[in-house]
Amino acid sequence: MIKMIEIKRATSAETKTLQQIGRQTFFETFSSNNDEENMSKYLEESFALDQLNAELNESGSRFYFAIIEGEVIGYLKLNTGSSQTELREHQGLEIERIYVLQRFHGRKVGQALYEKALEIAFDIRADYVWLGVWEENPRAISFYKKNGFVEFDKHPFMLGDEEQTDIMMKKMLK
Repeated sequence: MIKMIEIKRATSAETKTLQQIGRQTFFETFSSNNDEENMSKYLEESFALDQLNAELNESGSRFYFAIIEGEVIGYLKLNTGSSQTELREHQGLEIERIYVLQRFHGRKVGQALYEKALEIAFDIRADYVWLGVWEENPRAISFYKKNGFVEFDKHPFMLGDEEQTDIMMKKMLK
């Protein structure tokens, strides 16, 4: 039986939940391909409570949890306007993060989070949705290509002391 996935906007009262799901999903996704010290540094800095509180209170950013039977199993982060990490164009919506616990991969949780992002994009009348995805993450690249994204550039991403390359992908909506 397929369980219902609830998508709920995260609030600043849920910072610790965001920290937990963020650290766990990032670690599960990338730890096997990265240096332990760089991974620890990134998790400590990027998922510090102060950092997450600032992001949750940023007017151009929104977080959403994917929940099954009361358990947070994944999350989504969206950015608009000057809150975007790069393009910062009014007509774009950035999907900065879609992460799902490994044990829920293959259950359409990422797709449900992505569809929430599209819903928001249409609500704000965005012309396009864009994102950056690590060039060493073929599963995510395939997911985005399947959903109509095309590569348009690359940019650096720092994981601890290591510079990595993200492929920038875009999907036109208009």
